[in-house]
Amino acid sequence: MPESVYDVVIIGAGPAGIQAAIHASRKKTRVLMLGRIENSALYGAHIENYAFIPGVSDGCDILRTGLEQAKSFGTEISHEDVLKISAQKDGFDLTLETGKSVSTRALIFAMGVAKKKLNVPGEKDFSGRGVSYCVDCDANFYRGATVAVTGDRSAAVDGALTLLDYASKVYLIANKLEVSQELEHKLRASEVEFITNSIQEIQGENAVGSVLLDNGETIETEGVFIELGSKGALELATQVDVQLDMESFKYIATNNKQETNITGIYAAGDIVGPPYQMAKAVGEGCVAGMEAATFARAFKRKLEKA
Repeated sequence: MPESVYDVVIIGAGPAGIQAAIHASRKKTRVLMLGRIENSALYGAHIENYAFIPGVSDGCDILRTGLEQAKSFGTEISHEDVLKISAQKDGFDLTLETGKSVSTRALIFAMGVAKKKLNVPGEKDFSGRGVSYCVDCDANFYRGATVAVTGDRSAAVDGALTLLDYASKVYLIANKLEVSQELEHKLRASEVEFITNSIQEIQGENAVGSVLLDNGETIETEGVFIELGSKGALELATQVDVQLDMESFKYIATNNKQETNITGIYAAGDIVGPPYQMAKAVGEGCVAGMEAATFARAFKRKLEKA
């Protein structure tokens, strides 16, 4: 059973997520925002083309200011990553990296789109031929195979655990882990082999055949899953059948109310497509926050009358 029930849950703490939180909270709804501002593309950027803010501003300062605004209106903040989303008849259940479960009537995706690269020899050459950036998307292709996952955050650990249901052998390769104690304990109690090294090269001929580690050791593997960070919007979206754009399949498709094809799910910011500008993200976050809060309040009234 979910431990907490919210009207609106926002995944992502960038400009879109923060603006959505501000507007949803102002509509007197219970709002939870999940994410870290450090993961936003804006965090390390400088802004000089945003109306009403003269000169050059640090993105991290803008995000911190927005975060405090959201808190002042009642938004609850959690730095936990989301591992799973499941649809329920009265909303959505989210499983967080500590194992905690929360439920919400409305959900907003606002996590951006950037997938971090490992930037090692062989990565680009074998992309789509053994190199993958999405366990949830590609695990089924590796039934009975030996696979390696690299990354030190929740996406990598959860991905390695998921692959145990498909692959015959699973390695997790990382110099260290930056996850909750609960998730690390689950990993170490599993059959995943944790290797404290880093990948220096991905090797093979027509497809991935092995990885070279920084200690000179070579590990044979048929697949390398690069999962650097938390689960991205596209990975989570596939869990609840959210439709992607029909041209590139890189973005979540929305209408002018930031609604997706799934009732109660909204999206805003870079995840719905370019241009990748703070102004666009803030505007879409505003719309998504108001629409999600309105939906949640109407749903709540309907349940009370039933």
